[in-house]
Amino acid sequence: MNARSIAANGGMKEGKDAAWIDAAGLLVWTAAGAVAFLPFAVNTSPWDAVTFRVPGNQGNWWHFLAGAPFFLAFPMIWLRLRSLFSSRLSTPMGRRAMWAVAGFSVVGTTLVELPFLFHLAGTGEWQRLAVLSVGFGIVIASAFLLFLRLRRISPTRACMVALGAAYLANAALCLVVYGDAVGTIASRSGWFATVAIAWPMSLELIGRFAETFRTPHAHM
Repeated sequence: MNARSIAANGGMKEGKDAAWIDAAGLLVWTAAGAVAFLPFAVNTSPWDAVTFRVPGNQGNWWHFLAGAPFFLAFPMIWLRLRSLFSSRLSTPMGRRAMWAVAGFSVVGTTLVELPFLFHLAGTGEWQRLAVLSVGFGIVIASAFLLFLRLRRISPTRACMVALGAAYLANAALCLVVYGDAVGTIASRSGWFATVAIAWPMSLELIGRFAETFRTPHAHM
């Protein structure tokens, strides 16, 4: 089967060399799925945020948009499972859905950044700059590299990159915003778990782009 027919079929397995990466990625993203239900700050989890159950009846659109991208872990888990146990990594309809949710997440993250962009968040200048840098920085850098290297990355891996970048952009700004939140470790377990998983996610994202500079063309 040639490269074009493989790509048309949604992508086949890359081979055993990538199996351990997918297995490790599945563990990391399974942990990310758990984070969606762990308290991130003030005993409030992303799930609480999207269901407007924020202490002090402070649930609003900002909390909803900041919490929703944490659930990108679940389509990523689905992709990881298919990469390990299916000969076909994704379908055209599935990839369109992945791009859609990643796009909506990026739009949501951009809206979350607006109070910081217009000096409405009431935070210090260093925190404001950090939030804007990590949020917009990850999105812009990833979008730029995807645009440049899209022909050298498989359709499924491109979806993984888009989902990973969208997740990291939001998670990173939330880590900065809630970095100085008070409370016990138990009341902030999601924050600490996100710190732990953000590093391997970031390294994998960098590795995905690095692969495109060694690969002559996308093969799945």
